This record gives sequence, C-alpha cells and structure tokens, in this order.
Amino acid sequence: MDIELQFRVQTLLSRYVQTIDDDQLETWPDFFTEQGRYLVTNAENFDQGLPIGLMYATSRPMLRDRIRSLRDANVYEAQRYRHVISPPLLSPSDGGIVRAQTNFMVARVMHTGETMLFATGRYEDRVLVEGDEIHFAEKIVVLDSRQIDTLLAIPL
Repeated sequence: MDIELQFRVQTLLSRYVQTIDDDQLETWPDFFTEQGRYLVTNAENFDQGLPIGLMYATSRPMLRDRIRSLRDANVYEAQRYRHVISPPLLSPSDGGIVRAQTNFMVARVMHTGETMLFATGRYEDRVLVEGDEIHFAEKIVVLDSRQIDTLLAIPL
C-alpha cells in the first residue's frame, strides 16, 4: 500500500468519526456507497460469521432512514460520542476495494456531563477507491464486548 492511499483512508475514517462526534448525522450516509453495508456486531458473532447485529443496513437509503428515525421517532437520553481511532491497517483486495482494520474507543458524554467509556472494538472496512472518490462499501463495527449498557442509538 502506498502512503497516499494510507492517508486517504485515514482521512476518510477521521472525517467519518468527526461527523458522528459533531452530531452531523444527516451527512453520515454520504460516507457509504449507494449499496454500502453497515453492521454493528460483537467479536463472538463476527468470528463465527453470524450475520446478526445490533444495527444493520444494506444501502445509503436505509442509513438515511436510520438517521431520520433517530431524529424523529426514537426516544433516548441526550448524549454524544467522542471517538479515538488508531491508524488503519490496510490490505489490498479486488476491484478497487481496500480492506482497512481500525481500532476504536468511544466515550459517551451524557447531557449531564457524565463521561464514560462506552465501546471498544475495531472497524472491519471495505473501502471503494474510484479516482478522487472514496467511500465505504462495507463497514462492520466489531465490538469487543457482547454487552451495551444502554440503547445503541447513535451509529458507531
């Protein structure tokens, strides 16, 4: 992998988490291809190849619906996230796809100001690079723990 590609993927990931952390969720689906897949699962299910997840979407319109329901229908305690991510580890794949594995930690900040470690894990990404365009063809969020202490409302 060349350094330019490493930088582009790292920038994509940094912009991705910044969008979530800054509550700009309406633009979150734009990080994915039109048929991009998003899955939040735990390490045990991932290792066994089980398709079950806490969040699942198979297209940009499904991701948009997720955000629309988050804003208009879901009821949850006001909170926000702060991500810390590692540099991605890249490996080549086929058809303009690059695989990227990135570790993350997410702190949850409640409306009261209470901050706690909410989730740790890794992103298993398939990134489509087409000229100047770069998007997630697939983002699998693999949580280290099987337990989430509260509703997973905001994407990771």
